[in-house]
Amino acid sequence: MSDTFEELEVPPDALEQGGIEIVRASIVDGAVSVALRRAFDDPATWGRLFLDLARQAARTYALESEMSEEEAFERIRAGWEAESLDPGNTLN
Repeated sequence: MSDTFEELEVPPDALEQGGIEIVRASIVDGAVSVALRRAFDDPATWGRLFLDLARQAARTYALESEMSEEEAFERIRAGWEAESLDPGNTLN
């Protein structure tokens, strides 16, 4: 890991049309660090956003590795399911 922060570029359509950043995630010392704003009236919209992010991540794996998009998506889904079934990970 680097001592400097490596950020992604702003998506071209957001630069052209404007927008509001709703989530920023980073890896710091091996852990995920997240900043977000509520952004949606209905929390179900986050579910749709997470699914879209999973699809985009799977496409990226397909482009940058030997893994197919379908295999990458299945691995992402399996990770989601394993995390959601973890009894030590509660919403209380």
